[in-house]
Amino acid sequence: MVGPNQAMSSRPTGSTASQLAARAWLVVLLLWPVATLNYLDRQMVASMRASIRADIPTIGSDTEFAFLMTLFMWVYAFLSPVGGFVADRYNRRWTVILSLGVWSLVTWLTGHAQTFEQMAWARALMGISEACYIPAALALITDFHPGATRSRAVGLHMSGIYAGQALGGVGGYIADTSSWRNAFFWFGIAGVLYSVVLLFFLHDTTRPAENGSSRGTSPSGTPAGRTPVRLRPALAVLLGSGSFFLLVLYFTLPSMPGWAVKNWLPTHLAAAFNLKQGPAGMSATGYVTLAALGGVLLGGWLADRWMRVTPRGRIYLSACGTALCVPALLGLGYAPTLGVALASMVLFGLGFGMFDANNMPILCQVIPRAYRATGYGVMNMVSIGTGGLVTLAMGRMRDSHIPLSVAFIVSAFIAAFSALLVLLIRPRPPAEMDGTSP
Repeated sequence: MVGPNQAMSSRPTGSTASQLAARAWLVVLLLWPVATLNYLDRQMVASMRASIRADIPTIGSDTEFAFLMTLFMWVYAFLSPVGGFVADRYNRRWTVILSLGVWSLVTWLTGHAQTFEQMAWARALMGISEACYIPAALALITDFHPGATRSRAVGLHMSGIYAGQALGGVGGYIADTSSWRNAFFWFGIAGVLYSVVLLFFLHDTTRPAENGSSRGTSPSGTPAGRTPVRLRPALAVLLGSGSFFLLVLYFTLPSMPGWAVKNWLPTHLAAAFNLKQGPAGMSATGYVTLAALGGVLLGGWLADRWMRVTPRGRIYLSACGTALCVPALLGLGYAPTLGVALASMVLFGLGFGMFDANNMPILCQVIPRAYRATGYGVMNMVSIGTGGLVTLAMGRMRDSHIPLSVAFIVSAFIAAFSALLVLLIRPRPPAEMDGTSP
């Protein structure tokens, strides 16, 4: 199988170029359902809070319920660099397939939990298994899309994540009409079955060794003869890049309001506007995530076009997206009516989607191909670990009778600072990073 960099170096034309482009987009389409399940499985818990607490009385407070969400996030965060390094060192394809199969099995098992302790173990195991997916999947996509389609490809994949968030709100309706356990049963089985589909159709691509040279792949898609990535050089490259540190901080700060919206907006809407958990869950996840789905698609397309004008095009587009989140978060905090809150959710989703579509493409401008899964894993670790603190703090706010609107207002100032911070990142020449045009 020919990798994208090999193809570009030999300047394929006609049918060969078309075949390579088709393979590159096929990878994105195959991974789209995986991204959907990735977020659907984790998001359902937030939309079924009342039913889960009623069915498992040992979850005695909102702080303990927040701990269940936070436990997943911290385990996921801590192991994300490990999952990324495994993908860089061994095989991104197998990392994706095994991650999907294992977390789907854990999703199915979550439906059998009877106590707080069992739910906690299930959430921790979910974090372990899901930690490997996003770094490996995004690195694999950028391997296949090394040039002008990179942001669009990542944006299309990220749209699956937002589809999963939107569908996660369905959990509230399933809990109201059937049982919250059924949602975990059904989606867990679906994920296990789809991992078998990927086993036959998903392939890896050519990736460079640590010395920068490319090596081919076996017919199954496994990198053949590639020098394994080692931990010490990987850390030296990541820790030696000032732009990488800036990107980690930038990736973290806007994600703080992002986690607040994902995990606590249904509760905020229910309390502020006297909604049941089904309508509150669907409103919180539906409006934000459908707007974000449009945001990642639009943000990917605009960023790729802006890159034709300047190598900082993706950075500028991401800053614009983060800036849109500022009035949106203020709107959520001060919303006098449900209509204002809904409009704010749409604006937040659009801006956050534009931000989300370009984080991995910006990483590709500052870190070489061989270390990108590890780099994204580090970004996940810091961002989600911080998000776990935000989630837990908002649970304590609820127990202390402090309005959650306070958290959204503070988040607006964080987003404003982030929009300025990303402008300090300095991209490196494409030929130095992966030997291609931007």
